[in-house]
Amino acid sequence: MLHRALIERAAEARPHSGDSGFLGADRHLSNCPALVLNADYTPLSYYPLSLWPWQTAIKAVFLERVDIVATYDREVHSASLDMKIPSVIALRQYVRPSEFPAFTRFNLFLRDKFQCQYCGCPDHLTFDHVVPRRLGGRTTWENVVAACAPCNMRKGGRTPAQAAMRLITEPIRPTSWHLQERGRLFPPGHLHESWRDWLYWDVELEG
Repeated sequence: MLHRALIERAAEARPHSGDSGFLGADRHLSNCPALVLNADYTPLSYYPLSLWPWQTAIKAVFLERVDIVATYDREVHSASLDMKIPSVIALRQYVRPSEFPAFTRFNLFLRDKFQCQYCGCPDHLTFDHVVPRRLGGRTTWENVVAACAPCNMRKGGRTPAQAAMRLITEPIRPTSWHLQERGRLFPPGHLHESWRDWLYWDVELEG
């Protein structure tokens, strides 16, 4: 059968009316993303975690770009298509990961362990320019740190030395591996069980 016809049927697929599935019948299929692994069976990306909507995952299966590694209990069907929704898929062609992560607020907080770099407080986090912008400081990994609102206000438009505030850790540009290691300290609040083998393959197993 032509790929186009298969893809169209996949796009038109709907959940089985009687399928309660892993998430329950009252949960939307948008809550069934597929974890995307590289060809070496490591996540394509950790931060953000590489997830595809279920429709994209099914289309990739019929385009023969990915292999299904694990599935949800839920199914989709059309007039001539019935299949379980992929929960883990692996690319058939290896994609070289980026050495450095995107410079985002979340990744900045992750680098700094979700704590203020002046007092260590984890609450009311914002970010601070170590060298203030008014003094020529740039918005870069090496000049921005996580800071709680009180410390940020206290420091104001001064340098740490001028404000007599010492940094806990000097800011650096992290590698993707660096953030991956940081992320093991802050796992997501919910993971589908089929993802765990691929996200935590080197973590000590529970007894």
